[in-house]
Amino acid sequence: MLDYVVRRLMLGLVTLFGVAVIVFFVMRVLPGDAAVMLSGAGAGAVSEKELAGVRAKLGLDRPLPAQFVDWAGNVAVLELGTSLRTGNPVIADVARRFPYTLQIVVMAMLIAVLIGVPVGVLSAAYAGSWGDQILRALSIGGLAAPSFWVGLLLILLLVWLFQWSAPLVWEPFWVSPWKSVTQLFWPALAVGLRQLALIARMTRSIMLEVLSEDYIRTARAKGLSEWSVVMGHGLRNGLLPVVTLIGFEFSALFGGLIVTETVFSVPGLGQYVVTALLDRDYPAAQGIVLILAGIVVLGNLSVDLLYGWLDPRTRVQVTEK
Repeated sequence: MLDYVVRRLMLGLVTLFGVAVIVFFVMRVLPGDAAVMLSGAGAGAVSEKELAGVRAKLGLDRPLPAQFVDWAGNVAVLELGTSLRTGNPVIADVARRFPYTLQIVVMAMLIAVLIGVPVGVLSAAYAGSWGDQILRALSIGGLAAPSFWVGLLLILLLVWLFQWSAPLVWEPFWVSPWKSVTQLFWPALAVGLRQLALIARMTRSIMLEVLSEDYIRTARAKGLSEWSVVMGHGLRNGLLPVVTLIGFEFSALFGGLIVTETVFSVPGLGQYVVTALLDRDYPAAQGIVLILAGIVVLGNLSVDLLYGWLDPRTRVQVTEK
């Protein structure tokens, strides 16, 4: 098992290195000039001599391989540089914005799990009924609707019904828990609807397969109630793929909030990376994309380890390899 964990960690490091290379060079080929953006004037409003001085100060006049080596060396010691736009260390900006993104992800997954799993179980237990047909249609609609589009509809609905507007000050959870939850509930709902539909469909599919097994028929033959059969035997044995899906979706959500946070004006990581890309803020954009990739890698590794803990057969297979 230890060898398996080490191999996955090494693969994760290789993946992060590939992401670092891609994001570094993509940022350099995007249209626009960081020196012009930083000067606050349009192209042609600043002399080439002044721009050359700004580039030299930022190190942008050096060859790209040399810039990459310097940046990668700093990243290796957890130094992501200083934001060209805010003048703050990127780590400090991330630490200030990360709690909002984390809270949205946690709330979205809670909405998805607490509603999606029961919906999937009920849909499987009453497969073929009119209720099942309605739930399946709603889940397909939830999968088809992009989260940012759902967010725009929610905003229009809230403005129409309650004259809602985005808060001027977003309260951190540790300052005012209830106010923070109410502020971030709508972004979390917009994002969580797709996960809810996905989890509901996965749960239904797995439960239909499990409920056709021989041991389920044996449990029914013993005289157990249908509820005990479905929840005690069916859901318990079919939950493993659903848990795996929940783990993958949890980590993937961090990279999927970019547009939704921008739509709701939430000061999280998504809005930060959008602003960094528009302003050609190289250190900020590179650092945040690398952090998001690291979250996905660690999330996938955690899911694999959780899978092995929940299903001893996978531990045996890993040990044999």
